[in-house]
Parts: sequence; C-alpha cells; structure tokens
Amino acid sequence: MSRRQVSAVLRHPRWWALLAIGLCLGYAVVTVSRLSVWALPAVAGAWLVAGWLLRWGAPRHPRPGTRVWPWSLLPIVLLGIYVYLNDSFGIVDLGAIFFHLQAGMSDHGGGERLVAAVLYTLSMFALLASFTWLVRVDHRWRQGEGVLALVLLASNPLLYGMTQRGAAIVTDDGAWLDRRYVAPVIEEAPPDPPNLLVLYLESIERTYADQERFGDAYAHLDALGQRGHVFEGVRQLDNTGWTMAGKIASQCGTPLMPAGLLHDRQFEPLGRVVPGVDCLGDLLYEQGYRLSYLGGASTAFAGKGLFYEGHGFTEVVGRAELEPRLEDPDYINDWGLFDDSLYDFTLEEIRRLEAEGDGPWGVVNLTIAGHAPNGYPAQACLDRQGEFDGVDILYSVECSAWLARDLVERLEAEGLLENTLVVMASDHLTMRVSVWDQLTADERDNTFMLLGAGIEGGSRTRREASMIDLFPTLLEAMGFTIAEHRAGLGVSLLAGRYEQTLVERHGLESLNARMREESALQQRLWEGLVPDRPEDHEGEETPPADEQVVESPYDATGETPASVQ
Repeated sequence: MSRRQVSAVLRHPRWWALLAIGLCLGYAVVTVSRLSVWALPAVAGAWLVAGWLLRWGAPRHPRPGTRVWPWSLLPIVLLGIYVYLNDSFGIVDLGAIFFHLQAGMSDHGGGERLVAAVLYTLSMFALLASFTWLVRVDHRWRQGEGVLALVLLASNPLLYGMTQRGAAIVTDDGAWLDRRYVAPVIEEAPPDPPNLLVLYLESIERTYADQERFGDAYAHLDALGQRGHVFEGVRQLDNTGWTMAGKIASQCGTPLMPAGLLHDRQFEPLGRVVPGVDCLGDLLYEQGYRLSYLGGASTAFAGKGLFYEGHGFTEVVGRAELEPRLEDPDYINDWGLFDDSLYDFTLEEIRRLEAEGDGPWGVVNLTIAGHAPNGYPAQACLDRQGEFDGVDILYSVECSAWLARDLVERLEAEGLLENTLVVMASDHLTMRVSVWDQLTADERDNTFMLLGAGIEGGSRTRREASMIDLFPTLLEAMGFTIAEHRAGLGVSLLAGRYEQTLVERHGLESLNARMREESALQQRLWEGLVPDRPEDHEGEETPPADEQVVESPYDATGETPASVQ
C-alpha cells in the first residue's frame, strides 16, 4: 500500500471509529479477565481485521444513512461504569456504593483516581461517538443493534447484582440471618479487665504471608504472630469488603447492610451508623472503659466519626484534629496523615490514658500505608527501605507491617502494654493492586492476631470463619463471659470446634446468597432510620425478632425458647 493510500485510509472516519471501538473492547476484556495487557492489542487487532473483512462502516451495497440514536448507548455507558469500578477496586461491591453515597464521601483521598476518571470519560465519549457513527452509516449494525443492547444489559454484572438485591423485596424468607442474630451481652467481667489496643492495618490481608508469592513483605507481622495467637481462615463475606464494613463486622458481629438498599431513602444522609445494634464500644463503655479512636483520614468520610461517636467512644479524632498538631504541616498524603505520624499520636494518646489511671482504656486505630492501588508508605519506611517506585504494593505492605511492629515494641519499652490485649487485623481484603493476579490465584484470608495479656505465644488456630467472628473472640480474649460464645452473628474462635461458625456450617457462597435475600437484619441494624417491617402474612407464624433459630439443640444460646430447624 502506497503512502498516499495509507493517508487516505487514515483520513477516513471509518478506521478511526473502528480503532476506538477496538481499543475500548480490548481494554474491557483485559480489565475484567486475567489476560495479560498484551491481549489488548490482540483483541483490538482482531476487531479491525473483522471490520476489514466484513466491511463494517463501508458495506458493498450501502443504504442511505439515518440520523438515529442507538439503543445501545445507555447499555454501553453502564458497562463502562462496571469496567471502571472493576479496574479501580478489582471487585465491584454494590453495598459499598450505596453505603458511601449515604454516609458521605467528603474528604476522601482518592485523588489519584480522578485522572483515571477523566481518561475514562474521554474514552467513553470517543466510544459512543464511534459506535453512533457506525450504526448510522452501516444498515447491518442498525438492524442488529437492538439485540446487542439487550445482550449488553443482560451480561452486565452491575445490573445482575442490582436485580439480586431487588429480589429481597419479594423473597419468601428475608429474615434467615436475623433469626440467627444473638444480641451481645456480657454475663460476667474479669476482676481486672485488660486494656485494649486494636490496630486495623488497611488492606494488609494474611494472604501476603505466602513467601513464595510475596517474599518477606509480611515478615514483621509473622514475627509478631510468633509471640501471640494467629488465626487463619478468616474469609470475607459480602458486605464486609470495605473499611467501614470490615470494622462493623469485627466490632458488631454483623455484615454492614446499607440503610437505603431496599427502600426509598437510599440517598438521604445518615445521622447515625447502625444504631439498632450494640457493638464492642457500647459493651466496653458500660464496663467503664475510656475509648479513643484515631485515624489519619477524615472522620467525616464514610461515617467513621458517626459510628464511633454513636457507640461508646468519647475521643474520636482524624485528619482535621491531628493535622494541626504535625511538626511539618506539609507531611500529609491525599487521605491525611502518614502512619508514622499517626502512630506517634497513638503513643501520646495511650500515655495520656495511662497517666489518668481512671479505669481500663481502649484505643482503636486505622492505618493507610497499605491502601490500594499503590499504598502510602511513610517517610520512616523510605528511610529504612529505600526508594519507592510508586507502584509496588509489596513495598507498602512491608512498610505497614514494620510500622505496626515498631509501635508495639515502643509501647512495650515504655511499659504501656501491661495488662493489655493487642489486636492486629486487616479491615478487609485488598482491592486491585500490582500483585492482583497473584493474590486472586488462590484462597485469601484476613489478618487477625492477638498478643499480650493472657495470650499464649506461638498459638495458631485455623478455622473457616469471617470478620463477624472477631467480635465475640475479642470479648472472650479479654476475659469477658458471653452466652454460648456468641455475639451478633459471630462465634468466638477461642471456643471449641463444636461451636461452629456460620461459615463452617453453611459455607461462604450459601451465606452470601442468604444475605442477598435478607431484609430483617437490615431493619435491625438501622432501627429508627428505616420504615417498620411489613406486616406478617396473615395466618403465618413468624419467630419473635430476638429468637434464635438453630440447626440442632446444641447450638442454642440459652435463650428460651430456641427452635430447632
């Protein structure tokens, strides 16, 4: 082909339109699959070859063009939204979307995704313009385009998930989980209750402990684990896969089902977060604990401040309160404080609580170093580990693990952890990062380990569990007695194996399926914020709200009566 012919081809809108569609199609295929990035030009090339062979945009027997708007434009936009969310987070969670719309997204730190969002928007405009041109000039595409629209709608996982959620409205049994909920009650407290330090390590899942895949990134947490009790097999249920959901699961014993999921108040701002259930903070506050929460990000984001202030915490501080106290006001990231600064303030807070000496204390902390997609390693880690390339999440994982170990050792050196239970836990499994394919190649589990008062070093427990089981486990590890080792939907992992967790008894898939049908537990969580439950069907008997249904009499919590299923 001569230079003049090539120039003529490039000037023709047909090839630019086909190229734009091919590149977008290739990118979508690579994003939602495990194919290498090199599959993108292969898919785009195959599309262009098909367009050349079939003469798309230049039929042999053309018909007059028609100025129509394709039915597929909206389905293409919806599919583009799914691809963007999948590319950003790896797993598209509708519950997270609903909750963040309600709880507030102000002061978020996702600035690095704004550039990606702009590029996606420009790409979508190019795709829509190209597809519209193709439909208008090629009658064959006009004839089959309506069917394509239906196929795009039916194959969109985002819409599939919404229809599953909507099915809960008409399900025969929307109270399966709620009947298994056990209101948390402390029956007896130890004579000398321990202090509590909970370190949530953002996205630092225990999967990183696999040295064959991830080297020594997790080594400092492994070293801490050898001194304490490590729990393996803590899986991720639906509605526990983002920060606030992981916190509520581990502190309240229940997945976070957003308030507006099934009724007409989806987008009203929240004034309280899960006010219908008692959580760890509520129980400890009643026992005389002084409770503090510290986080480097804003407490306004995703309702963190509302949650802790509404559940027994008297000191709740985040970016707005801590940033003015920094020695270097410019030492911040998109979200707020780096973890070395946050841990310095955590140390100061524990010193203050110890100095007051007015009963036991509890401190909960949330880090940022491991946040997807690349992490936010602190300056202390740069000084220790060398230059960060801005992409390698394993660098940030090692940073987070080392900073956590360093904090524990600093506290121990000052004698601030005597009679203190230290908890290390990931808030959830990580979202899409540089080692995503390696992470998702096998089963994944969350970090959960206990150190300190009354914990036997070198202990290891492997059970199929989930984040909801952390709540009763923490209570029992602190020496509190709870009925039948249960709180919320969780079962203490310190209890014998005859006390099966919901995951052990039913499996993750079954529980997730039940959750998609659940409405009664949602009502319980947001009691006072959502409409009353619908009237029972006439003639049908419904168990009382707080009556637990069990599979065998041995599973009964001691409440009277307990029915057998």
